[in-house]
Amino acid sequence: MSAETDPQPDRIEGAPHPREAHRLFGQDRAEAAFLDAFNADRLHHGWLLSGPRGVGKATLAWRIARFLLSAPEPAAAGLFGDDPAPDTLDVPQTHPVARRIMAGSDPGLYHITRRVNEKTGRLREMIVAEDVRDLNRFLHLSAADGGRRVVIIDSADEMNPQAANALLKLLEEPPARSTLLLVSHQPAGLLPTIRSRCRDLRLVPLGARDMAAALDQAGIESDPDAEAIAALSGGSVGAAVRLVNLGGLELYAAIIAIAGGLPRLDRPRVIELSNSIAARGAAARRDLFFDLLDLFLARLARTGATGTPPPEAVAGEAQTLMRLAPDLRRARDWAALAEEIGARARHARAVNLDPAALVLDTVFKLQSCATI
Repeated sequence: MSAETDPQPDRIEGAPHPREAHRLFGQDRAEAAFLDAFNADRLHHGWLLSGPRGVGKATLAWRIARFLLSAPEPAAAGLFGDDPAPDTLDVPQTHPVARRIMAGSDPGLYHITRRVNEKTGRLREMIVAEDVRDLNRFLHLSAADGGRRVVIIDSADEMNPQAANALLKLLEEPPARSTLLLVSHQPAGLLPTIRSRCRDLRLVPLGARDMAAALDQAGIESDPDAEAIAALSGGSVGAAVRLVNLGGLELYAAIIAIAGGLPRLDRPRVIELSNSIAARGAAARRDLFFDLLDLFLARLARTGATGTPPPEAVAGEAQTLMRLAPDLRRARDWAALAEEIGARARHARAVNLDPAALVLDTVFKLQSCATI
């Protein structure tokens, strides 16, 4: 496992690492499915933890790892009495396994994520075959002691073709008492043969209550904005952390305020917004602005297509959505504009276009579309 000083590509900036989250919120169905398989002694060797980014897949993987490495075999649990089958993946933080995992020293756990390239000193963009070959040695050299082995791959989407093929060989002939947990945000991009050899645990977006609890566990205050955060984050804790840390609710409120006046333009408000996200060191906030703008345009298109606005994320949003997208024709206009603005923003990042000019140009495009 990586040292604390190493890069952690599987960690959301501004939040604890998933191994530090001892509770998982909003994913009771996925946990129950795993426990049912364990208690029935039908534990599959490969599990695909899939779902949108940031909904708790990595947290579930670490919970399963702690549970498996600390739990007795189902067949042996009743040797000294009829002990009830476990109904939770919870493991006390004081348990030796939990302590070893937190310290990165449990011999039964192997964690694969993108690593630093020793030649360049920079984090690789992909998981490479070398990482999986190391896993092969871990599983086979340590099998002699008879202990259970757990592997977390986060994320499987980042494996290059050579790494994916090396993993496939392990899934085809899995070592005894080994469990591989593959975290995947886009399982359709994995090799079909990998997917077919894993049991899928699908995780779902979080509602407002579970979102508030998850953010509280991460040490992030969300009340009284939990409903808005859940709506704008798509139920993703990772996206919610980013929203809170970068002032996303205020940014979205500014977008709604500007859109509420269209086709008339509140120039002082637009210039203030442009300056705030074009300042030096504001690249992350600028990226968030364009993500939120894309979300707003999607909500506009949805409103025009369905005739009903989604639940408000900020006050006055529903009225603005209905006014700007009253029908299917306008929905198509806004959807087309979303594609144009997205392409323009990607090009601007590639050529380092002046961010203030980009924001102003984007707002003018909104104004133009609103006048059609």
